[in-house]
Amino acid sequence: MKKMDFEIVVLGGGPAGYMAAIRASQLGATVALIEEREIGGVCLNRGCIPTKSLLKTGEIAKVIKSSKEYGIESSIQNINWEVAVERKNRVVKNLNNGLEQMLLTKGITILKGMGIVENKNRLIVRNEDKSIEVNCNKLILATGAKPMLPNIKGIDLEGVITSNEAINLKNLPASMMIVGGGVIGLEFASMLNSLGVKITVVELLDGILPNEDDEIVKELQKTLKRQGISFKFSAKVNKIEKTHAGLEVTYTSDDKINVQTCDKVLIAVGRKLNSELFENLSLEIKNGAIVVNESMETNQKGVYAAGDLTGGRLVAHLAFAEGKTAAENALGVNSKVNYMAVPTCIYTNPEVASVGFTENSARQAGIDVKVGRFNFRNNGRALTLGEREGFVKVIVDQENTIIGGQILETNASELISEITLAITLKAKADILANMIHPHPGLNEAIWEACSDAIGFPIHKL
Repeated sequence: MKKMDFEIVVLGGGPAGYMAAIRASQLGATVALIEEREIGGVCLNRGCIPTKSLLKTGEIAKVIKSSKEYGIESSIQNINWEVAVERKNRVVKNLNNGLEQMLLTKGITILKGMGIVENKNRLIVRNEDKSIEVNCNKLILATGAKPMLPNIKGIDLEGVITSNEAINLKNLPASMMIVGGGVIGLEFASMLNSLGVKITVVELLDGILPNEDDEIVKELQKTLKRQGISFKFSAKVNKIEKTHAGLEVTYTSDDKINVQTCDKVLIAVGRKLNSELFENLSLEIKNGAIVVNESMETNQKGVYAAGDLTGGRLVAHLAFAEGKTAAENALGVNSKVNYMAVPTCIYTNPEVASVGFTENSARQAGIDVKVGRFNFRNNGRALTLGEREGFVKVIVDQENTIIGGQILETNASELISEITLAITLKAKADILANMIHPHPGLNEAIWEACSDAIGFPIHKL
């Protein structure tokens, strides 16, 4: 068996893994990156990038449907979903090839195959052709997560899919039931609804997005309902059956048994962390997540973990930060992640973006807060774009330091970075309120919300 030695071995080639490999290489270490599937992980190949590519198709459909308002007579003659999927595949392939080439140019050895951890300093990489023994001084685990499958009778029927299959549908179904009102379920609901698919979201809880700001969630839910998405809350799916009319879903809501037929069922109840792969390491695991300290080191000295594997918010940009932090600490550079400055983005229509404390979480933490708010219906740029729904909330403490912010708007994911920077720098709302923002611009709403938080709103009615 061939043997290879490295200072750092990273297991998993997703955002956390490849970021850790790059940073370790930059710090002068010899690095191997082990990946069984495609470099880029779920985010690049089956998550963030594919879904956002398909969301663009939904966005174009929405624009065409409203084109008459802008003086253009147009209509959708046909939706060739295969073409949209082919475009998505090109985007993914382009990024995937570029990423792999970049890793190689940085001197990182890419080992394709299943990485089996024998101990904290030795792994076996197996593929169809051969096995390689890989030895290391430090090990970084970044094996991510996969779709969670609940125990529902009929879940293995044809037409019952996860997000992995949903991004590769050959044709758009006429109707779909989405089990789960979290981020993944709502993004697919928003996308497919805009393309004419009749969507019903079934959620076990009494509302969507339990970790987001109450006002934001309430307004988003109202907007999605107006767009035609149906919601069934406090509802549990009992079974799925195949009938001549399609997939028959039986669910319980308010102690009543309901039955609904649809063409496809998307299971989107969350993700299961791939933390069961390391039995030889005796790692501390809590609620399915590998426990790490602020250096991203596990209870086993010299073994680090990063990304989805460690639980918390399962977002790629946090995985980037954790992978970088793990590599730096593994090589003697003291660093840690600022978890208060991690934005989250939900790419529905309109989008939701949040960072830091929400109003509720701040009050629950015993912080006496002030809240600034501004509606996009009073923002000139939003009106010119025909995107008047939504608002900005800024959360500040009694010294006017910005500690949180939430945005509901079509471009929320692009706007949230201003508030994230403010939290990172521990800036006061006065600074953003006095900063000159371009006019007309959507980010003027952040300026206005900060002005409102410190007591001198400008254009607020």
